[in-house]
Amino acid sequence: MPSRFVCLRAARLAARHPCRRAFATAAPKSADHVRIVEVGPRDGLQNEKQSIPVATKIELVERLAQTGLKTIEAGSFVSPKWVPQMANSSEILEHILRTTIKSPHPITYQFLLPNVKGLDNFLSIWQNQSSQQDAYPTPPPSPATDEGPALNTSSSDPNAMPSAASGAEAMGKERGASSSATGAGIELSIFTAATESFAQKNTNCSIAESLERFQPIMTRAKELDLNVRAYISVALGCPYEGPNVDPHKVADLAVSLLEMGADEISVGDTTGMGTAPKTAELLKTLSAAGIPNNELALHFHDTYGQALVNSVVGLEHGIRTFDAAVGGLGGCPYSPGATGNVATEDLVHCFHSLGAKTGVDIEKLSEIGEWISNKLGRANESRAGKATLAQLRKV
Repeated sequence: MPSRFVCLRAARLAARHPCRRAFATAAPKSADHVRIVEVGPRDGLQNEKQSIPVATKIELVERLAQTGLKTIEAGSFVSPKWVPQMANSSEILEHILRTTIKSPHPITYQFLLPNVKGLDNFLSIWQNQSSQQDAYPTPPPSPATDEGPALNTSSSDPNAMPSAASGAEAMGKERGASSSATGAGIELSIFTAATESFAQKNTNCSIAESLERFQPIMTRAKELDLNVRAYISVALGCPYEGPNVDPHKVADLAVSLLEMGADEISVGDTTGMGTAPKTAELLKTLSAAGIPNNELALHFHDTYGQALVNSVVGLEHGIRTFDAAVGGLGGCPYSPGATGNVATEDLVHCFHSLGAKTGVDIEKLSEIGEWISNKLGRANESRAGKATLAQLRKV
């Protein structure tokens, strides 16, 4: 809405000055529902050195879909030269589009794009599959016979899932996600950085140039009724410029992305340098800039063991969407020393202990964390996951 963006632009001035408003320092009596965005299949796997079979990646997505999660970041259409692990994301997208993945409710699957070329590669799969689905279930009617009128055979498609599709349509209306015939919602993600050094290392361009690259992606996505999520990396610390990232720059960038048409901003502590006071300061600055909490998500890495603390700070300030990776998977190829994302099991356990509802089955999630860790030959980094499994095995 234009009037809203005028207000956002005006609010940039407010973001330049410390916020004098008092904020709550204790968790609200009811934390309501918290939405977990599972980033394990993309952000969690992208830094793994060994080649992971596409069948394992698909199985990971399918297992996660059965836990109660509603949003899963499934892949990335980036150059295989820079992120080889994401080279088969097109196969994952094809599988999602042509298969009805078992889940308790419709799932939204997100795919990350770096530029217009990534968008073109995504659309070549997405539009081709959509056209096939449009064509297949509606064959021409059978010729009329003496026995009666022509039969309408369009409802005989054995792959049709009316109830799942209807659920996806409802989800699409709520969040703007385009839904496929399998009942899966599809969203796009883009990414930039809060510092020039990290932007150059990660995207080979300046912050301003990255915003220019996003404009045609935003325009095309809106034409196709696809939601766009925007990541802002290194918002609480940069491996090249240090821990003191200016929160006003983050707020400026978030406002610019919303003005361009982003539906949600995921603010990332890519290095894990964030602390509780810095997280609170950033959230106050974003609020002062006129950015509503329902358009923000927080994305914490656990390099210094502060991810859960920072997540609780986010919860206290009204944030209700958090990114996490099962088993604590992850790392960043452009952030030396950064460890994995906050483990989804740990985040779910923490929020449940505070009275928040996630709708996620932590027992199923814990089993997946152990399974994928074993597949990758790495340690399971989720403490809550390992404790949950230990309790289950005592029974």
